[in-house]
Amino acid sequence: MTMYAEVIGDPIAHSKSPLIHGFWIDALGLDATYARRHVLAADLAGYFAERQADPDWRGCNITVPHKLAALDHVGDPGDVRASIGAINTVLRQGDGLIGTNTDAAGFYTPIADRDLAGKPVVVIGAGGAARAVLFALARAGVGPVTLLNRNVLKGAALLSAFGLKGKALPLGSAIPAAALLVNTSTLGMVGQPDLDVDLTPLPDDALVYDVVYAPIETPLLAQADARGLETVDGLEMLVGQAAIAFELFFGVAPPRDRDEELRALLLA
Repeated sequence: MTMYAEVIGDPIAHSKSPLIHGFWIDALGLDATYARRHVLAADLAGYFAERQADPDWRGCNITVPHKLAALDHVGDPGDVRASIGAINTVLRQGDGLIGTNTDAAGFYTPIADRDLAGKPVVVIGAGGAARAVLFALARAGVGPVTLLNRNVLKGAALLSAFGLKGKALPLGSAIPAAALLVNTSTLGMVGQPDLDVDLTPLPDDALVYDVVYAPIETPLLAQADARGLETVDGLEMLVGQAAIAFELFFGVAPPRDRDEELRALLLA
């Protein structure tokens, strides 16, 4: 039988994961499929129970808003709950299902060659993606982190949870000078309000990173480009985390030597 994997979320129509995984499946000639699946929060338990009973199902990626809630329905042998606190991938292990997180590695790979140790960073948002980003930044030893979020207490709690020095401010606050600014929120995504942030305080060598990938050039990245700042778009993290998940699902590494061809497909 054809093996398959999925991406689940609410909403889900914007997800480019099927294009990415489908490209790799075709390139490798696998007898497999990968599709979107609209799953409501109230249906998570039923979804995982149904999929666990299907031997052809190899796993799923998880997008908003289920990255935290999904932890309640699968095993957590790597103790992701205590480290990152959110999962974005579920796969089979023996007779059960386990969760893991490929977002942290997917986020960090495009900036791994930058020396961020001890340097100030601005992070916007405090959801599941923020947890993966803060986990990676803590491992990189970044300097003070200024976290902007609607709920300031939640932002402060996240900084504390990851052992990061800094402060939490309300969304819309003026940002300080920083070596890196990361938007982990959905602001700027299709159907969501734009992210209102003035990048003027950033130095000319700062990097602006937006995890939103629909659209590829968000208003935040357009503003950064206008300033001549270096940018990383959401496709970088999306493809990076997908590559790790793909190998977990199908037991073979994707052909990353064809990334430029894949990116052209995603931008078409």
